[in-house]
Amino acid sequence: MPAPAPSTPIPETEVEVTAVRAQGAGGQNVNKVSSAVHLRFDIRRSSLPEDHKARLLALNDRRITRDGVLVIKAQSHRTQELNRAEAWGRLQELVDSVAAPPRPRRPTKPTAASRRRRLEAKTMRSEVKQLRRPVAP
Repeated sequence: MPAPAPSTPIPETEVEVTAVRAQGAGGQNVNKVSSAVHLRFDIRRSSLPEDHKARLLALNDRRITRDGVLVIKAQSHRTQELNRAEAWGRLQELVDSVAAPPRPRRPTKPTAASRRRRLEAKTMRSEVKQLRRPVAP
């Protein structure tokens, strides 16, 4: 397993943390959390390297809006500081996952060597099956 990539620090000035209350789905949202936190991070204006920004924007994540703003919500029933720390941790985890170098892709076509091995195994199986057949009297 490769060594973990060094954590990319995110300046606190680039992240907007908003304490929200009762911004639920409306209607019958009974469990409104008074300590909910929304964290907004503008990907395009951030000081991240350009390749990290491109990978972040290319993610298929519904938390990223069309204008490149990542919104992370932490709204568990606990203190506001814990919700803030959880949202910040999720942001850092997402940025770190993008900062890691992409894994080399497995070749999609079978190689000549693997084809040959497969054919040899196939012929060996058929030979073994022929040996198992009862001999006709």
